[in-house]
Amino acid sequence: MKMQSNFLCALTLFLTASFGMLHAQDTNVTTEFGVKGGFNMSNLYGSGDDVDDNNVLYGFNAGVYATLPISDFIAIQPEVLFTTKGAKLQYDSALASGDAKFKLNYIEVPLLVRVNITKNFNVHAGGYASYLVSSKVTGSGDVSFDQEIDRDDLNKFDAGIAAGVGVDFSPISIGVRYNYGLTTVGKERTVAGTTYTFPDAKNSNLTVYLSYKLN
Repeated sequence: MKMQSNFLCALTLFLTASFGMLHAQDTNVTTEFGVKGGFNMSNLYGSGDDVDDNNVLYGFNAGVYATLPISDFIAIQPEVLFTTKGAKLQYDSALASGDAKFKLNYIEVPLLVRVNITKNFNVHAGGYASYLVSSKVTGSGDVSFDQEIDRDDLNKFDAGIAAGVGVDFSPISIGVRYNYGLTTVGKERTVAGTTYTFPDAKNSNLTVYLSYKLN
């Protein structure tokens, strides 16, 4: 997505500029445990593809997190989330028009390094691993359908990299994060001597989240 690409570029520039500020920071990372949830904008991308923003599928994420300091301004932040991913395809032809939504539901475990630039502003980056718990495809328009997809036909595990920024208004925090999948959603299979992967695409997900500190 163009929006996600712009976010990654801006985040990279900000991270580069911010490391020179760390020596001036006071002790500002504390141990935290809390709950969080957010709004997802997900899509699928293939090798060399220019993903169309019109294919964005809207969803959500919810779960728990912990912030575990390892220095005055750096912490490890593990999370456990339920998150929705996938993509939407719009079609319009002489025979039919409408849209189809490919929905993937995961239990996701991000493991992030969080750097507090100031007491109330942080950047974070790391990786994530996900386990597929359900999947389905639904359609609306001239043709309506709602079909569960056998998880054995898809990769049950997904993994990728994540990066974002957050602002703290204790006990509430808000932030933006982008997840870039590195694992193909579909499985490789061979039919009549031909090997192919379907769907031959990876997850891409931009989320806006709200978290609440419980301790």
